[in-house]
Amino acid sequence: MKFATARLALLALPLTLGLAACGKKDDAGGPAAQSAQALPTVAAPAGKAWSDVVSKTTEGGYVMGNPDAPIKLIEFGSLTCPHCAEFEEKGFPKLRDTYVNSGRVSLEFRNFVRDPFDTTMAMLTHCGTPDSFFALTQQVYANQKDLFPKLQAAGQQIQAMNLPPAKMFGVMADKGGLIDFFGARGIARDQAMACLADTKTAEALASDTQTAGDKYNITGTPTFIVNGKNVDVATWEQLEPILQRAGAR
Repeated sequence: MKFATARLALLALPLTLGLAACGKKDDAGGPAAQSAQALPTVAAPAGKAWSDVVSKTTEGGYVMGNPDAPIKLIEFGSLTCPHCAEFEEKGFPKLRDTYVNSGRVSLEFRNFVRDPFDTTMAMLTHCGTPDSFFALTQQVYANQKDLFPKLQAAGQQIQAMNLPPAKMFGVMADKGGLIDFFGARGIARDQAMACLADTKTAEALASDTQTAGDKYNITGTPTFIVNGKNVDVATWEQLEPILQRAGAR
């Protein structure tokens, strides 16, 4: 999807917190590549854990861990998806501490935006340094239920304003309480408003979402890709055995 088309599609989305593309999969998922034995652990750089090593990727995501890890995990997540928040609560701590920190698994998170609220929050998580990205994403998921009511109310006000993109995301964040929320977590108001006025970020998020949906056949969030394959699971209970069968044990 070209940027101009992506922007039109983005702005056509209703200012509601829709859940159509957020859901669990019933399929337990296909088998990941088997390993004859457990993969060896890999030592992190001196004075660091692998979870401290974060960088931005050319695909618009952020990767945590050993860049040469033999098991490369990509998570496509929506910040307005309750099932993604559930995975963050139940699975992320162990994924980070046990699997990523072993050096066997790298985790790349890519935003899969589903609505203007999702896009606004994603723009703000991208507003800091790479080191802050996962912490900000965690904070959004941990406070998701508290953020939703004010965002819904803001959406109802903004719907009739017909604002241009350069203003819409900033007004939505301000009225929806996101400026204060992210301000308390290290993203100053001026910094946040400048990020939200950069429509290229919103267009890139929309374009990357479309590209990923087509490439990996993503029909819901969260979606997990293990070594290039959509494993068709959406919960930690389903994902962990796949990582273990791939040698992370």
